[in-house]
Amino acid sequence: MICAVIPVQNEEAGVGRVLDQVLAQPVDLVIPVLNGSSDRSPEIIRNYAADPRIAPLVFPVPLGLDIPRAVGAARARALKASAVLFVDGDMSGDVGPALRDLLGAVTRGGLDLALTDCYPPDAAGPSSPLARTLLDVRRLLNRALGLPGLGGASPCHGPHAVSARFLETVPLEALAVPPVALVRSALAGLAVGVAASLPHAALGSPDRGEDHALKLAETIIGDHLEAFCVFSGKKNRSRVLRGLTFDGYDSERRRDLLF
Repeated sequence: MICAVIPVQNEEAGVGRVLDQVLAQPVDLVIPVLNGSSDRSPEIIRNYAADPRIAPLVFPVPLGLDIPRAVGAARARALKASAVLFVDGDMSGDVGPALRDLLGAVTRGGLDLALTDCYPPDAAGPSSPLARTLLDVRRLLNRALGLPGLGGASPCHGPHAVSARFLETVPLEALAVPPVALVRSALAGLAVGVAASLPHAALGSPDRGEDHALKLAETIIGDHLEAFCVFSGKKNRSRVLRGLTFDGYDSERRRDLLF
């Protein structure tokens, strides 16, 4: 069984387009993880109820960044999925070809964690200093893991897919902090690689404003600090660097739902 997990929180503008593109792939089950939506997202997903592949999970409150992905993965693992595709409910760009490549990489290509390169060499790099910093942080971790070929690709950016072996090997709570999932994969000797190329602008994710961008950046930096702690074998996963705590959205993550 091939599953797709789609985190959805107030994505009425794009979730229908995302569902259409996911349903066009060879997937057996699509798990939208609705959480804390107060817009028309639930109604839009109900409009797809005639398709027996749609099996939403519904939470009345927000689960926090990345937790819906882990919750959906838990359902997929319980169903003995052979592969799981992850795509966010706001990625309404032309992502279909990338989704197909990602699934192919884990079902036929031998990868356990297939990533999307959102800043491929033939595309323009990030325009803002903040985005360039985040890309540098991702590249630094990839090099430390002995995976320089990943460039700046990361499960924290863009659609990705995992194998059944990944689901059996990597603790599901690691999916709540994507760079930690990457580290766990590398330390376990799983096959990690880039399987799709899709410039960031092509994802179709809406601009949510400067405040969100800053808070998201703080989250990603903190996530990478945790990932370096895991890579170094430290028992405590710190989000502190030079006296500053990089929380961002981390404190809003409902980790209690993962145990």
